[in-house]
Amino acid sequence: MSSDFEGYEQDYAVLTAEITGRIGKVPRLMGDEKKQMILNVEKQLEEARELLEQMDLEVREIPVQSRAMYSNRMRSYKQEMGKLDADFKRSRIAYSDEVRNELLGDEGNSSESQRAHLLDNTERLERSSRRLEAGYQVAVETEQIGQNILENLNQDREKIQRARERLRETDANLGKSSRVLTGMLRR
Repeated sequence: MSSDFEGYEQDYAVLTAEITGRIGKVPRLMGDEKKQMILNVEKQLEEARELLEQMDLEVREIPVQSRAMYSNRMRSYKQEMGKLDADFKRSRIAYSDEVRNELLGDEGNSSESQRAHLLDNTERLERSSRRLEAGYQVAVETEQIGQNILENLNQDREKIQRARERLRETDANLGKSSRVLTGMLRR
């Protein structure tokens, strides 16, 4: 099972290296070459996402004892995928800026810095949203665990109350038996 994961891992490493190289080439290309390169990168990003899904399925089938190590790897691969997506978006924005500049004959330096600033803010917002979502998931899981504990405590309380009631009944029966035996001894 882990051999499948490692095979996917190798494929993912090769694919991400190719994607990184192509993303770096996008801003330097012109015209149809640039369009073709963008299409190729989009296809490869989709392939990388599919590989991540396959790897995630493999991790779910790994025994619980060694699953944590593979889960950590998956987290780092998913972060890497997010960075690749962000880099690709930046290269496409640079591409669209170049097209706009070619058409309008505009340098657009201020809009480029504004766009970069907006991208940074958007990334911060996405990270914050992910953190909030993770916090919410932890809160939901904690609530479920607390609810289970309360149910267990309630069941334990009921068992203790039943045992206490049986003890009282037994005590009352022992008292009656003691009185009967005392009466029999006197006779």
